[in-house]
Amino acid sequence: MTKPKGDYAVGYGRPPQASRFKSGQSGNPKGRPKGTKNLATDLTEELGETIRIREGERQLTVSKQRAMLKALVAKALKGDARAASLLIALVAKATEETPGPAAEAQAPLAEADRQILDDFLARAAAREAPAASVPGVSDETEGKA
Repeated sequence: MTKPKGDYAVGYGRPPQASRFKSGQSGNPKGRPKGTKNLATDLTEELGETIRIREGERQLTVSKQRAMLKALVAKALKGDARAASLLIALVAKATEETPGPAAEAQAPLAEADRQILDDFLARAAAREAPAASVPGVSDETEGKA
């Protein structure tokens, strides 16, 4: 085995000094270029672009997303069962309500939870009651009438 020069030892997790990455360089110098967009960004931009469509005698400028929806609705109205089921699924997903904090506040409490809450309120009221009836302490508003 070679003797380490100085305090540097070559071994597991400690490659030779010459084969380490230089300062300011990475192991993948040609990695993902800055500013490269992911699929979701590309899709959003592409569907947001506007195109001209003909609806009857008039020409409209709408987004590609809107044009696709118009085409889907038209197919569903012509009797295409596949387009109709896809349209119904889209409507269900778009109008789906997610329960928020207000919906949780309306939910009834379980008996155990109600008991815990009642005990807490009773202890809080008991703590405040002695403080309000301390002799010798007067309310500032009593003398001002």
